[in-house]
Amino acid sequence: MARITLENLAHSYNPHPTGPADYALKQMDHVWQDGGAYALLGASGCGKTTLLNIISGLLTPSQGRILFGDRDVTHAATAERNIAQVFQFPVVYDTMTVRDNLAFPLKNRGKDAAYIKARVDQIARMIGMEAVLGRRAQGLTADAKQKISLGRGMVREDVNAILFDEPLTVIDPQMKWELRSQLKQLHRQFGHTMIYVTHDQTEALTFADKVVVMHDGRVVQMGTPEELFEAPAHSFVGYFIGSPGMNFLDAQVQGRQARLADGAMLDLGADYGTPSGRVQIGIRPEHVHVGGAGDLPGGLPIALRRIEDVGRHRILRAELAGKSFNALLPEGEALPGEGARVSFVPGKLGVYVDDWRTAPAQRAA
Repeated sequence: MARITLENLAHSYNPHPTGPADYALKQMDHVWQDGGAYALLGASGCGKTTLLNIISGLLTPSQGRILFGDRDVTHAATAERNIAQVFQFPVVYDTMTVRDNLAFPLKNRGKDAAYIKARVDQIARMIGMEAVLGRRAQGLTADAKQKISLGRGMVREDVNAILFDEPLTVIDPQMKWELRSQLKQLHRQFGHTMIYVTHDQTEALTFADKVVVMHDGRVVQMGTPEELFEAPAHSFVGYFIGSPGMNFLDAQVQGRQARLADGAMLDLGADYGTPSGRVQIGIRPEHVHVGGAGDLPGGLPIALRRIEDVGRHRILRAELAGKSFNALLPEGEALPGEGARVSFVPGKLGVYVDDWRTAPAQRAA
């Protein structure tokens, strides 16, 4: 296991980059702790796999260093980094049995037969393949083959890190949930440093202790699931985390007051000064109260567009100050009629300047 340090790291596929737009990974400095479970989360093309391949040694960065512990591995071959990697699509040996596929990394390192059998049996139970250990991999379904890949990546106990590149793409939804839970259990039991690449926020938030959110080649926030939800550092994090994501309303801010595009005034609860640039107010749908004019006399008027019932709650799709706006309404709560209004939970508003969350100049007393 190893602490992983990314020092002044950046990468461009262009041999002669001339500006930030030429970089698939913008400059970053991060330390990922020994034994941590991290998820790299972001939309397709944001740089997740590029960063993972740099950590694994499949790609040499254009600038900067990677350290495993105190050792500089920037130019070390993949085999020298003592890692395991599981790719998006299954990589198995079709002519081998499931047991031999799982045992291959251990046999390759000269482990004794009793240890190999015990370890393979343990992993096979974890991935639900005890019944087919003697069967050749050829002819198995894609999701069964991917489970073999997962098992082979996890069978070694002595690795510096285990890297997962969207490993559950071909796994059916129920098995995805089970395997995520088992990966978490394995992490708690053995304490491997794990890095899990995904574009699925559910996978990231249920697997990781810390989620590393990437956007346009940058790490825009690294934090716990609670930190990402409650205090998104960047508008992309607010939009990407949550279902639906955070609402953003264009505004002019002066001290404690925000003027929305339709002229409505909003008390921010704290003094934010007079920020310049593109200023937006962010509020999560979960932190919105919905009612009629009689229920929320000081609320902001909204235009309801439609209501979606998703079982445990309803999503109100509306328009506020010329922008699409979402709110969550618990099951059983009465729907607002004509003249629907919204108010916000105190302390849950965020102010964003050019996409980055800004702190108030002073806290409210």
